[in-house]
Amino acid sequence: MKNDRQLKIIEIIGKYDVETQEALLEKLKEEGYDVTQATVSRDIKELDIIKMSTKNAGYKYSVKKGEDERPSAKYANILREATQSVVSAGNLVIIRTYSGMANASAAAIDLMWHYAILGSIAGDDTIFVATSDEDSAKALTKRIDDVLLHRND
Repeated sequence: MKNDRQLKIIEIIGKYDVETQEALLEKLKEEGYDVTQATVSRDIKELDIIKMSTKNAGYKYSVKKGEDERPSAKYANILREATQSVVSAGNLVIIRTYSGMANASAAAIDLMWHYAILGSIAGDDTIFVATSDEDSAKALTKRIDDVLLHRND
């Protein structure tokens, strides 16, 4: 439940310019999550979510992007738990997940390697990730494989 809720938070702040915890709480409730402001506050802290300025002089929540290539433990864990296989084909990376886990995995991949991805589409158990070229797709596939190799760490 907590992982699902936190993934939904990441999805919401990726889709909308959420300025306050109250607005985030409302979006979560619209999505069927019955949570308190205190829970949302803890999730924001655990996910290392920050407020950043927007073009219209306001602020919005955003996931803090790291300086290095190492994926955060939380996102890596999501991939390890959900992913069955990953392959590249041309400039696409195709990820197979357990049923119902593709959206969570796609959110984690988008956040971990946002700079390498042109776009992604997730169904129920499959994710298609578009990169700029074949070499980028192979590199992203290797990064995901590296995360998956550490399933039992």
